[in-house]
Amino acid sequence: MEYMQAPATSSQGNILCCTCGIPIPPNPANMCVSCLRTTVDISEGIPKQVNLNFCKQCERYLQPPASWVQCALESRELLALCLKKLKGNMTKVRLIDAGFLWTEPHSKRIKLKVTIQKEVMNGAILQQVFVVEFVIQGQMCDDCHRVEAKDFWNSVVQVRQKTSHKKTFYYLEQLILKHKLHQNALNIKEIHEGIDFYYATKQHAQKMVDFLQCTVPCRSKTSQRLISHDIHSNTFNYKSTYSIEIVPVCKDNVVCLSPRLAQSLGNMGQVCVCARVTSTIHLIDPNTLQIAEVDGGTYWRNPFNSLVSPRQLEEFIVMDTDIIRNQKLGAGAGIRSNKHTLAEVWVQKTSEMDTAQQYHCRTHLGHLLNIGDLVQGFDFANSNVNDEFLNKMNPSHIPDVVLIKKSYNRSKRVKRRNWKLKEMDKDREGMAPEDERQYQDFLEDLEEDEALRKNVNIFRDASKIPVESDTDDEGAPRISLMEMLEDLSLTDATGGEGADMLTE
Repeated sequence: MEYMQAPATSSQGNILCCTCGIPIPPNPANMCVSCLRTTVDISEGIPKQVNLNFCKQCERYLQPPASWVQCALESRELLALCLKKLKGNMTKVRLIDAGFLWTEPHSKRIKLKVTIQKEVMNGAILQQVFVVEFVIQGQMCDDCHRVEAKDFWNSVVQVRQKTSHKKTFYYLEQLILKHKLHQNALNIKEIHEGIDFYYATKQHAQKMVDFLQCTVPCRSKTSQRLISHDIHSNTFNYKSTYSIEIVPVCKDNVVCLSPRLAQSLGNMGQVCVCARVTSTIHLIDPNTLQIAEVDGGTYWRNPFNSLVSPRQLEEFIVMDTDIIRNQKLGAGAGIRSNKHTLAEVWVQKTSEMDTAQQYHCRTHLGHLLNIGDLVQGFDFANSNVNDEFLNKMNPSHIPDVVLIKKSYNRSKRVKRRNWKLKEMDKDREGMAPEDERQYQDFLEDLEEDEALRKNVNIFRDASKIPVESDTDDEGAPRISLMEMLEDLSLTDATGGEGADMLTE
């Protein structure tokens, strides 16, 4: 404790302390520092130990009366929260300085060094420094109570896609993880043909719906169910359901467009291959390399379906190739792809190697295929496809075979894959063998399509050998280390999120 006084001059004399009688410089209280310390305590009434409520689940502190805030240790936000706890008892003093004192991270104690001033006897201003100890006490917040209950929800977002493959869902899952939209969900349940997201508030559900509408081509419906009604206060309690239907088209699907839609997209062929599905459907014509994008609104006005499922694709071997150069397109043609090469290919089924049956077709994979390569494709010549637009097409315009993608040795690709993806925590009965195969297809799509993986966080797998090149011995594409992120876990005692240090 000390008192504030004007600087002494050379002509100023000393006086005697009115209590102990020792000579001191003149001051308004006429007392020495020791006597003032024993007589006056300006920190009286300010608690030296205060409780601070902390939720372990969401790592937030209680800010009275009912709000919860997230603060790192020794941050400005935590300092402001601690001072608000003392504000009611510091109305008669003036706060000069406040700062943290170091404590053990797991001690559940936060010490604050506070400097205050107060005017006492005859106008003397005293300054005192003392320490306030904040004790961390566990208390579960209301949001975490609802999460632990698991059955409490106010809104549900039902995402559905009527297709046999889950490539779009795997891509959507990575986008949700990247933007951390799954954190507000009370529960995530995986069911047939879709996923359900449960939320405690309607605002969180609406945020997810807005994200889905900007991320994938879809359409939505909303419904409400009345749970209770208070006639005295005229308040209603509803449960809201948002139904999201994603277009039933996945990457590598063969589709047949309506003549009207094909003409509006630049007079492209009706039989196209879906290159990828992002916020729009990316189509490519294997006969001309024309590309087009179909958004959700255009699709629902002119719907089309997939002609073939991934399980119906057959394996072909390339017998001969011929690159087509300088092909001229008709009037009104759209944009051509610069990443693909048009070629005429003669292929033979690997299951018919003992015969002389070969198939001729055009393909957009001319930059990848060489004689002897294996390729996945769909055999139109020997299949029975029931489609409204395909049945009305001129048979001469329907190709015998449509090639989809080049085949590589899957076991070698899995063994050499040195990266991984994160997954959402969701309720499901387990991964079926078919789901595992579809997930491997999605991982291979990320390796082959750079535009698709630019929106996905890819993490390096420390248990695998680092990649030295972008391709392996067979030419299969691989992801370089430049595109991978380190999978970090913040366990340092001085990390940014101080709440981790306080959990047991």
